[in-house]
Amino acid sequence: MAHIHVLPHPEICPAGADIEAPQGMSICDALLRAGISIEHACDKSCACTTCHVLVRKGFDALAPAEEKEEDLLDKAWGLEPDSRLSCQALIPDEDLTIEIPKYTINMVSETH
Repeated sequence: MAHIHVLPHPEICPAGADIEAPQGMSICDALLRAGISIEHACDKSCACTTCHVLVRKGFDALAPAEEKEEDLLDKAWGLEPDSRLSCQALIPDEDLTIEIPKYTINMVSETH
């Protein structure tokens, strides 16, 4: 099990969180399982960028992004070198620190 430290997000996770998740699970699934309502408008099919996260610690332990993810990341709001789509990034056998960006390209959210 990897430890995931989620940095505070003003709406989704105001106090931040510390969760455990098994290796091989997507970051998105781990967050959702822990009750952190990260957006995933395409139902985790790598067709949008609403589940974009910044991997502040442990980025190099993740498997490289595939071409489809890289192409979509170019459209993400607030793209940084440590950006990943949480539906595609699988948890390694190493602890991670995740930041959920303040904004997404999704203009409407069913949960807000």
